[in-house]
Amino acid sequence: MAIFSNQATLTYNGSSTNSNIAYGEILDVLVATKTSVEGDYTPGQIVTYVVTLRNTGNAALTGLTVTDDLGGYDFGGTTVYPLTYEAGSAALFTNGVPQAAPAVNPGPPLVFSGITVPAGGDVVLVYQARANEYANPEIGSTIDNTVTVTGDGLSAPITATETVVVVAEPLLTISKSITPSQVVDNDRVTYTFVIQNAGNSAVVATDNASITDTFDPVLTALTVTFDGATWTQGVQYNYNEVTGLFTTVPGQILVPAATYAQDPVTGAYTATPGIATLVVTGTI
Repeated sequence: MAIFSNQATLTYNGSSTNSNIAYGEILDVLVATKTSVEGDYTPGQIVTYVVTLRNTGNAALTGLTVTDDLGGYDFGGTTVYPLTYEAGSAALFTNGVPQAAPAVNPGPPLVFSGITVPAGGDVVLVYQARANEYANPEIGSTIDNTVTVTGDGLSAPITATETVVVVAEPLLTISKSITPSQVVDNDRVTYTFVIQNAGNSAVVATDNASITDTFDPVLTALTVTFDGATWTQGVQYNYNEVTGLFTTVPGQILVPAATYAQDPVTGAYTATPGIATLVVTGTI
């Protein structure tokens, strides 16, 4: 919607007088909305966007261009883009009927061109973008993403914005090593479990994280430490010396969240995982 105004001037016998100011408004014949299917993002994952263009006028709007800023933001005097278009993901529907995909320039910014919205009808454009290394992974972060529609028949560009919030969750991996790797009967052997958290949330007691392992050959005379602190059987872990089944009590495995740094030159984020270490030593 655009407001316009107009005022007339009457001159006579060397004098002049002004009329009142008349106001009017130009109603947008095109309405644009943008939504995300997921509503949130995790760095490295795909976000699906749906852009709807509704033509309330009595004439078709042809040759429209939809430009997506891919969430671009200023960093050190340049623009970095936290989203990358997924090639081949675009789909177009006119009044619910599938159409040929529009012409795409992946950018950034991302540009779809040659779109026609029929009179009294609508077009739905669906496409995907991947959150990349410029997407802030820290809790509370967002990607604010705007599309701008331009073309003949529009009195001004039409915009629509969608905001997605980063998912707050841990992301765990575990590795296991043994020392020494060559042993004989009655030797002491040590298993080391390293748990890494690449997520933005710490693993806390209520997450009920637990490790289960069956030692083969069975170990006896266990000693167990977690991050250097000695654990007690029946309190932090349970062990069956007959079967070799070892389990930690749910909620005893705690892992800090990852920490993040944004490169001062490129603007890319890197993660340093949070780490916790479980050490189990026993006699074979």
